[in-house]
Amino acid sequence: MSLDAPTAFAPSAEAPHLQPRGSSQGGLRQYNERVVLQAIRLHGALPGAEIARLTHLTAQTVSMITKRLIDDGLLRKGTPQRGKVGQPSVPLGLNPDGAYAIGVKVGRRSLDVLLVDFAGQVRQRSCCAYDFPEPERVLGEIERRVQALRRGLGEDGWTRVQGMGLAMPLSMGGWQNLLHFPPALAERWEHCDLRAEAERVTGLPVELLKDTAAACVAELVAGRGRSLKSFLYVFVDTFIGGGLVIDSHLRAGLNGNAGAIGSLPLGLAAAGGHNAPPQLLSVASLMTLEARYAAAGLDVGAALDARALQAPWAAHTDVWLGEAASAIALAVNSAACLLDLDGVILDGSFDRATLGALHQALDNALACYCWEGVVRPAVLPGVIGSDARAIGGALLPLHANFSPDRELFLKVAR
Repeated sequence: MSLDAPTAFAPSAEAPHLQPRGSSQGGLRQYNERVVLQAIRLHGALPGAEIARLTHLTAQTVSMITKRLIDDGLLRKGTPQRGKVGQPSVPLGLNPDGAYAIGVKVGRRSLDVLLVDFAGQVRQRSCCAYDFPEPERVLGEIERRVQALRRGLGEDGWTRVQGMGLAMPLSMGGWQNLLHFPPALAERWEHCDLRAEAERVTGLPVELLKDTAAACVAELVAGRGRSLKSFLYVFVDTFIGGGLVIDSHLRAGLNGNAGAIGSLPLGLAAAGGHNAPPQLLSVASLMTLEARYAAAGLDVGAALDARALQAPWAAHTDVWLGEAASAIALAVNSAACLLDLDGVILDGSFDRATLGALHQALDNALACYCWEGVVRPAVLPGVIGSDARAIGGALLPLHANFSPDRELFLKVAR
């Protein structure tokens, strides 16, 4: 994701209204402060009168709250806006340096560590690639990179770091045959509590979320998910995965696997349980595209950049696009029949042009299905991109410390 792209707390042109309201009664100071911060986070810099209107707090209460938040370094005054009559209004916006959070994506091929500020901008980024994620190396890289962030922020800036969010697959050692994952390494992950270990070596509170669910959170809060009440989120990476939002709530499910479309079968199982059909991830993942490149003697790294649509990679990409789109279309059709979705958001860690090509191929594939008895959902390209998982991770500690409650963070009224 480029720094010019919408980020975790970027206000939208059609920002939704707040679901909860503040209260002017006593004993609710912290809650009201968080309601005010959320109003500004959703709508951008606002004058006090507009904050009062959105939150249903009195002007006096808003004045006291915003003064405290300015003193605490969480808000800052903008340039006075002069109207036709009366005193100029002063918009109040989030102070980007008021708080920070660290988002970490632990993938099967790479590690990303992001420092995200209070306004949702990515301030620093570091990455490393590996053939396989070894728990000890991953933990060491996290410790080293977080310590580098600490030195860069200085002790004063470090006190404003709210915590760390880890975004990683729930089954790091799964699908060993597809990934050629060493069984011994998979066994080590089974006995590794990376969240607890990261908390120990960094001294920060650490929260954990499935990687594609974290990406879904980022799109829900910062991207196209703000305009859809219920949607299926599809993220294409080494493995394809997803997230599920129903009534503006991220749904994790009993085991955290809601929206795990990568495991969707692409056919009927034979009687007796033999020869199970392939799963979606075996067809529509970047792993499959990379295998095509490798078989042709081409650089597999092109799957993530603009070369994917250029010769000599383009011919192989076109084949993958057709197969992947057909498989994803089956998942979309099944989800639409079961959930009656407002839409589907498609994103991935590849180049934006490749996303556009997959979006078009998916649109063509969906046209091949019979939609009688069900409404075909709109498919929209995501706007966050490869940083979505780490940004979603960073949102966890920021939410915990500055949003009124989980419902407000993940659900807004339309």
